[in-house]
Amino acid sequence: MNTRLKFSATVLVTAGLMVGTAVQSEEADEKSISTEYEAVKLGKVVGGLEHPWSVAFLPGDRMLVTERPGRLQLIEDGDKTEISGLPDDLYATNQGGLMDVVPHPDHEDNGWIYLTYSKGDGDGTVPALFRAQLDGDRLSNVEYLFESNEVTEPGRHYGSRILFLDDGTMLVTIGDRGAEPPRAQDTMDHSGTVVRLYPDGSVPDDNPFVDTEGYKPEIFSYGHRNIQGIIQHPETGEIWATEHGPRGGDELNLIEAGKNYGWPVETLGLDYRTEGQFPDAETRDHPDMTGPVFEFVPTLAPSGLAVIDGGFENWQGNLLAGGLRAQRVLRLVIEDQEVIHGEELFLREIGRIRDVRQGPDGAIYLLKDDSDGALYRASSD
Repeated sequence: MNTRLKFSATVLVTAGLMVGTAVQSEEADEKSISTEYEAVKLGKVVGGLEHPWSVAFLPGDRMLVTERPGRLQLIEDGDKTEISGLPDDLYATNQGGLMDVVPHPDHEDNGWIYLTYSKGDGDGTVPALFRAQLDGDRLSNVEYLFESNEVTEPGRHYGSRILFLDDGTMLVTIGDRGAEPPRAQDTMDHSGTVVRLYPDGSVPDDNPFVDTEGYKPEIFSYGHRNIQGIIQHPETGEIWATEHGPRGGDELNLIEAGKNYGWPVETLGLDYRTEGQFPDAETRDHPDMTGPVFEFVPTLAPSGLAVIDGGFENWQGNLLAGGLRAQRVLRLVIEDQEVIHGEELFLREIGRIRDVRQGPDGAIYLLKDDSDGALYRASSD
């Protein structure tokens, strides 16, 4: 699929991209926001978070928030409790540190919580996955499940989003690590891939390359730069991911087993330094590679992706894509695997948005990525 759709900030109305407006309410730190189809209230849940990366929901209205420098916070009634027991080999620098946190779908029965982090030291790191159980204010029964197979200079492009699928397996996104983009085309390197595992870390025997010479058996798809948002649509079962491009070229991709998504041979982005063609790129549309369904123009710097399933009557099935540099969320309407409409939400109301999740209460939770970051809650008014 190589359909290229884009919305430009200079043609918001003609392209169908609508911009919501905010009005301060009498309640402190809460705003009423008028959007195209929903009235939304936006309020702060808790502040004082240092570069928060991911939010997850636990029974009893509790939440877990990872802080990239290497802290895990339990949020309950607006209070924070730091959880101990994180790996000793967690190395936090630049884009690396403690990243995603996702409870197992049967968490209430088995207690498992899954987390990703940058493992290593100043000489080199790898994205790694582990699981543990929460015992009061500490992690217990820690099990290390997977790590990327090539140690790389620390600090860039870890990917690290976790997604449990309906079939009982899980996906983990691995960034290209930045230093050598062509590694994303090396099928014996986990860098620049989506890997598929069972929850115990073992490899499913129906993975697309499990019996193929020259491919790591964990690989589900490859040719990725840096996926930091991924969901499975509850109605269609489709897997959607948001991915960072270089200068421009941020993508929404439909992830399918065995596909090569082109990076860096195929890219819509440009070189950071020259704004010319990316040095390793051959084309913007390779016939043997899978291009994006949607290109984010202007740049979104995407991180965090949610699909609306309840809570917002007029947004059902829509995607919400968070933006770091863009400081906004894009609501995307998808029909027959194409983006047919979009709306800009929360523009500069929060700041750099690192994560977007829908909670069990139907509200949308958003993390502000900052040295003084925060967790916000958006509910249908």
